[in-house]
Amino acid sequence: MNLDDFFIEMSKRGEKRVYFYRINQLSDEIGRFIYKYYEAARRSGVIIEGGIANPTEGNLAYYSEIMGMDFQLNVGFISASLNRWLPRLGIHQRENIARAVYDRLDGMRRAGKTENMLKNAYIKFMCWLYYKFERIVNRLGQDQVPKILYCGSIRSYELMLISILSDAGCDVLLVQPAGDGAYRKLDPGSEQSLEYPVPGGKEFPQDFSLRQLCREAEKAEHKSEIFKEAEGLVRCTNAWTEGKGLPDILTAPAVRGDRQDLYYNCYCRISGVPDKLTYANELYQFYLSLKNEKRQVVVVNGAIPKPTPDEIMRVRRGNYGDLDQMLLDLQGNIQYPASQKLRGLLVKAFAEVITEESKEPGVSLNRLLNKAVYLLCWIKRYQGELFRNWKLPETGCFIHMGGCGDAGEALFMRYLARIPVDVLILCPNLNERCCLKDPLLYEMNHQTSMVLNKFPEQDGQLRIGTAAYHAERELDTLMYQDSGMFRDQQFAKANSIMLQTMDREIKILWNNDLKFRPNFSTVDGVVSLPVIFAKMSGVKDRDVENYWISIKQLMTPETMVIDGAPFLTAAAPNPMKMYAAEFFKNGKLKRSKIKSHPSYPYSFLREEMQEHILDKLEALIGQKLIKGTFENGMEYSIVSVALNLPKEAVRLLQQFDFTKKNPKLIYIMTSEVLLSAEDSIYVTFLNLLGFDVLFFVPTGYNIENHFNKRLMEEHQIGDYVYDLQVPDWASVPLTARRSWRDIIFKRG
Repeated sequence: MNLDDFFIEMSKRGEKRVYFYRINQLSDEIGRFIYKYYEAARRSGVIIEGGIANPTEGNLAYYSEIMGMDFQLNVGFISASLNRWLPRLGIHQRENIARAVYDRLDGMRRAGKTENMLKNAYIKFMCWLYYKFERIVNRLGQDQVPKILYCGSIRSYELMLISILSDAGCDVLLVQPAGDGAYRKLDPGSEQSLEYPVPGGKEFPQDFSLRQLCREAEKAEHKSEIFKEAEGLVRCTNAWTEGKGLPDILTAPAVRGDRQDLYYNCYCRISGVPDKLTYANELYQFYLSLKNEKRQVVVVNGAIPKPTPDEIMRVRRGNYGDLDQMLLDLQGNIQYPASQKLRGLLVKAFAEVITEESKEPGVSLNRLLNKAVYLLCWIKRYQGELFRNWKLPETGCFIHMGGCGDAGEALFMRYLARIPVDVLILCPNLNERCCLKDPLLYEMNHQTSMVLNKFPEQDGQLRIGTAAYHAERELDTLMYQDSGMFRDQQFAKANSIMLQTMDREIKILWNNDLKFRPNFSTVDGVVSLPVIFAKMSGVKDRDVENYWISIKQLMTPETMVIDGAPFLTAAAPNPMKMYAAEFFKNGKLKRSKIKSHPSYPYSFLREEMQEHILDKLEALIGQKLIKGTFENGMEYSIVSVALNLPKEAVRLLQQFDFTKKNPKLIYIMTSEVLLSAEDSIYVTFLNLLGFDVLFFVPTGYNIENHFNKRLMEEHQIGDYVYDLQVPDWASVPLTARRSWRDIIFKRG
C-alpha cells in the first residue's frame, strides 16, 4: 500500500509476500525512502551499485575443485549441489532456491539456449550465490525479510539471479537512475517486478550514487544539531556598504541596517595605498576613531602567531570516522556562556568554513582535523578581545596588516568574516602576495605600493616618509626587481643546490659570486644557491709541492681551513648539548624555545640569518642526511653541533649575502683518521647553509661513513699519496712551480 510496507516483518504482511519494485524517478520522499532502505539492506541484506562482477578465474577454479564441472537440468541435482556448496542453508531454503534456479534455467532452455549456455549460467549463479549473496540466503524464510538494493541498469543474468532470490524470499528494490528502458528490454511485461509511480518525481541527476545520497541524508540529519543555536540570526556581509573601505568600517553598527534578524559586518582587503605621504596617518586616525567609539579592536602585524603547544593541548578532540562526526564533537570547544545566540553563530561559522575546506582536492580527514584544531586555537585566543561584553548589534574589528601568508591564516580570515566582526586586510606592499580567496571578500586596489610593516596603533609607531624617501624606494624597486641586479641583503630565504662539476671547473667557480654560477635563481623571494660539495682524491702527477700551492690558491677571505681530522668530537666541550633534548621534542624543533633560551648563541645575528640557520637545522634532521637520525639519538647531536658553530663560521654567516660570494670550507685529510659524526654533521650543515665545502684527501680514503646517502662529488685528480704533512701555509707560495717539462715545451 505504501513504501513503508517494505519494513514490515513477514508475519505482519497481509498475504505474507515479498516485494520487488523498480524506482525510476527521484523526489525528496523517495530520497529519504532509498536512504532508509539502504540502511536496512546494510544491516541484513546486500547492496549492489553498478553491477555484479563476473566470477574471477580464482572463483571458478575453487568451484571446480569443490563441485566439479557436472551439470544436470533437474531440481534434485541442483538441490544436492546447493547442499554441498552452501551447507548452511536449511532444507526449505535450499528447496526454494533450487526450484527458482531450475525455473530460470528451464525458461532459458525453452527459449532455445544450448546446454553449454545453461551450464555456464548455472555456474555463474552458484558463484554469485556463494561470493555475493551467501550472507542472506541462510536468512530466507525468517520474519525479518532480507533485502537486496540494486542501483544501476540491471543486466540479463543479474535479473535472473535476483528474481531467483526474490522467489526464494528476499525483498528487492531496483533503483534505476538511467530510467526503465534497459529493464523493459529484459522484462517487457513487468512480470518480475513492478514500477513504483513517483508523484512529482524528476529524473535522477547524472552524478547520482547511493553513497552521495546517503551523505546528503546524513548531513540533513546532523545539520539541525550543528546549527540549531544560530537560528533566527542571519549574516549581512558588505551588502550594506558603499565600497569606501575604512569609512564603511567606521559606520556605527547600530545604523548599518534596521532588520533585527540580521547582523551587519564588513569584509575588505585593501591592496596598495592611495597616497604614500598621508597613508600611515590615515590609518592612525582610523584606529583612534575605532577606539573612541569603544569598538573592540584586534591588530595583527604580519603572520598571525601560530598556536602554541599549550593552546593545541587545550583543544578537546577524538578519533572521527567522518566530517559530521568531527564537527559535532569539536564544536564543544567553542563556548560563550553569556550569549547562546553568539555561541550558535561561532559554531555555525566554524562548521561552514571547515565544510568548505573539506571540498578542497586531496584533503584527508586527518589533515582537516589539524586545520580545525589550529582554527579553534585562534578562535579561543581572540574571542575574548573581539566579544568582550558583547550584545547585538556590536561588531568588533580584526585588522590584519599584511596579506595572508598561508592557508591557515586565510581560513581564519574566512571564519571571522562569518561572525559579527569587521575584517580588514591591509596589503600596502604590492610585492607581497595575499593567498586569501573568498567570494564574500570586497577588494579595493590602488596602484601605489608602500612598505609599511606595522599598523600605527600609537604615536611612537607612526613613521611618515618624505616625498624624496618614497621616490628613492620606487627607484630601488625599478632597479632591483627582475633586472638581474640585487641590492645588499635583498633576500631572506635560500636553498642550497649541489653543483655537479668537472674538477677543473671548481677553481673557476670558487671565487665567483653565486649569481654568476649555473642554476642560480630567485623565485618567490627564495634564492637557489648553487654550491660545491666535493672531495678531491689523490695528488696530480704526485707533485706534492704544487698540490699545496693549488690548495692555498683557494684560500680566499671567505674561506675557513681545517688541517686534519677530527675537527669536532663527541668529547669536545659543547654547552648546547645539555639543552638538545629540550630544543627538539616529539620530532619537532622548538624554535621559539630555542630563540628565547638564555644560552641561545645566535641572538646577535640579523633576524633573517637566525631563521635561515633554524630552517636548515630542521632540513638536516628532516631529510635524515646523517646516519642514526631518529634511530639512536643522532638528531640531538645534530642540534647541539648546529647551535654551537665556531665563531669564524658565525661571522661569515652574518656577512653572507645570498647573491654574492658565499663562505667556504676547505678540509684537508692526510691520515687514516676518519671524519667523526660531529664533523659529518658540521660540514653537511654548512653546505645546507650555503657554504662551498671542499675536501682534499691525498690518500683517497673513504670519508662518507656517517652519511646516509652520497652527498658529495668525488674527483680523482691523481695518484694516492700517503703520510703527507700539512705545511705552514705562510711558507707556501701562491704561484705554482714550473717543471722542467713546462720550461722545455713552454707550457704555462
